[in-house]
Amino acid sequence: MPVSRAYDSTMELSFEVRGGLLMRQIHHWAALIFCASIALQLLRLFFTGGFRRPRLLNWLIWVTLFVLGMVASLTGTILPDDMLSGGSLALIAGVLESIPLVGTDLRRLVFDGDAPGEVVIERAYWLHILVLPLVIAGALAFRRRLVSRRHGHTRFASGQAADRLGAHRVARIRAAIMDAPKPASIAMFLYTCGALTLLGGFAQINAIWQIGPYEPGAITAGAVPGWYMAFLDGAIRIMPGWEPDIAGHPLTLAVLVPALVVPGVFFTALALWPLGEAIVTGDRAEHHVLDRPRDRPARTAAGAAGIAFYGLLWLAAANDQIALRFHLDLFAVTWFFRVAVFVGPVIAFVLTHRICHYLRRQDQQAGVHGRETGRIVMDAQGGFTEIHTRPSRPRPAAELPEHHPATTTKE
Repeated sequence: MPVSRAYDSTMELSFEVRGGLLMRQIHHWAALIFCASIALQLLRLFFTGGFRRPRLLNWLIWVTLFVLGMVASLTGTILPDDMLSGGSLALIAGVLESIPLVGTDLRRLVFDGDAPGEVVIERAYWLHILVLPLVIAGALAFRRRLVSRRHGHTRFASGQAADRLGAHRVARIRAAIMDAPKPASIAMFLYTCGALTLLGGFAQINAIWQIGPYEPGAITAGAVPGWYMAFLDGAIRIMPGWEPDIAGHPLTLAVLVPALVVPGVFFTALALWPLGEAIVTGDRAEHHVLDRPRDRPARTAAGAAGIAFYGLLWLAAANDQIALRFHLDLFAVTWFFRVAVFVGPVIAFVLTHRICHYLRRQDQQAGVHGRETGRIVMDAQGGFTEIHTRPSRPRPAAELPEHHPATTTKE
């Protein structure tokens, strides 16, 4: 059947070029893991307080990198001109048209006329292989300069890891990492390349020959977007079909709210969280020592609520598959997610907040009475008591090594 040059070149790369399919799958897996690694980095910084002064700019760079990674992966999905590409383009066109007043003009500007048009894949190509990689590389280089020249690395308070592993082991681990940062980085790079090669060789992904080329008016059943875009798809799926008329003009809230308002509010709140926390707590001092999540119950509970909100939208992107696999009514599954996306974060906040307070009380008791050893002895009067370890003495702040922003990474 007649296909576009984009689809034909992708098929040729997959089956005619030696090693082409392997490289395509490695590339696709790398994009997914890139977004996942940034998400994990953001979670680590959030729950440990690594975003506080003087590292607010570092936090903003990671948030921006997450958004850029999503856009880069989306533009890569568009390039093969298969059915998933056509579905993504149709969704982008619908989102643009839902913007009040300027939506139609924006759609014409992006697609040079009606969607999908003849130029959007070429524009996405240059955006994917040139513009976005340069911006991402520049952001990573700037972030590295901030760490090595100005901020330095954060660390946990002395004694936390030593209490669990032993002071001598912690010292050896720290020396092994800090004394040889370049070999450790090279080893991690080679490990990452090996893992991506194994995934590209044995885990099939983005099999466009099974999906077929894009055909206007057709749709691929059971198709879901990449995990990084699933929360947007889930929000669109569970949003009611609201489209009120305002002064004779339709306002498509069914697309505008889930596709623009929800991610806009989510990422804006994520970027401004350090400033909001500093204003609420009144803590504007510099911090170079990380927090344990249990020591900041409100922040940890808010993070758990955000994860629950994101995760429920992420699962909602597969509402049709959930209904099919578990033999449930599709409308019942959709209504479940409509309710859960509001109730779930509240439950996650309350449970996490209580768990943090419980763990803090346990730490306080262990600090006063020592930790339980499981050994029970009988005294001369016939009574039984449990032996506790000696309470650990917190290390004075004067003994903690001071932070010097101008020192090198090795120092």
